Amino acid sequence: MLKNLKRVALVALAVGALLSTARAETVLRSSDTHPDGYPTVEAVKYMSALVKERTNGAYSIDVFHSGQLGEEKDVIEQAQFGVIDMIRVSMGPFNNIVPETIVPSLPYVFRSTEHMRKALDGEIGDEILKAFEKHNLVALAFYDAGARSFYNTKREVKSPADLKGLKLRVIQSDIFVDMVNALGANATPMPYGEVYSAMQTGVIDGAENNWPSYESSKHAEIAKYYSLDQHLIVPEILAMSKATWDKLSPEHQEIFRQAAKESVAKQRALWEAAEKTARAAVEAAGSKVVEVDKKPFVDAMQPVYDKYLADAEIRALYERIVAVK
Repeated sequence: MLKNLKRVALVALAVGALLSTARAETVLRSSDTHPDGYPTVEAVKYMSALVKERTNGAYSIDVFHSGQLGEEKDVIEQAQFGVIDMIRVSMGPFNNIVPETIVPSLPYVFRSTEHMRKALDGEIGDEILKAFEKHNLVALAFYDAGARSFYNTKREVKSPADLKGLKLRVIQSDIFVDMVNALGANATPMPYGEVYSAMQTGVIDGAENNWPSYESSKHAEIAKYYSLDQHLIVPEILAMSKATWDKLSPEHQEIFRQAAKESVAKQRALWEAAEKTARAAVEAAGSKVVEVDKKPFVDAMQPVYDKYLADAEIRALYERIVAVK
């Protein structure tokens, strides 16, 4: 009898310990508009595994992909108010919130992906990330989003003249709107999740995005003309709600920062593979890839630069980025 009581007591203690551990774990909610398996989604899952291991199970991150928690503009506001713990959002929607994000969002500011990484992996990037804290967000890392190019349902686009009159969806960002309008097309801001049906019904004629998004969104099924103007090599932001961040101990804050940085290498490797796979898939399915001379596109951007670089500090940041070799 005594042995049985001891056994019961030990089992009870073990169960209690397990329940205590389960109760101790805090699961943070992270939002992403992209589908499951997308490089940004998988990178945050990788970060979650690192965080869970290094906090001894105190924290983990549950990624809500495919826009389950809302479109990008909406989840930014939710994160600022502490409703969502983490967000992965393109830099464009932050332009009206964090002025420092304007420069990396300008058309043709980066000469290549390598230039973008060199500029943002160092002091300049740290300054831009730090600027988010004044807006109730703690930005942790930049993720690659490749080069964005125009695609449409109507015709080949080789020059700005070919864009004239086309209705093109853009991110809900003033820079994107001004860029498209400067090229002679009609910018139509709308949430990402509405683009497929809008092209299908003729509300818009096309959009602009990178290879993996063009393929995974199934936009390539409708908009068969993809023009390699590569107007934007704009990174994406991984950020936490400051309300959530302030609840972490300094030790745990450092764990989250380091895990986010390590997730960047994972995301970039997945991204590079995804770009190759996506391009091959859409070309095999009949998309027409159109080469363009970028110079006329770049020349058309002067009014955009004049407007967004009027502030001396923003222009200084632009000049520092351009000067990176």
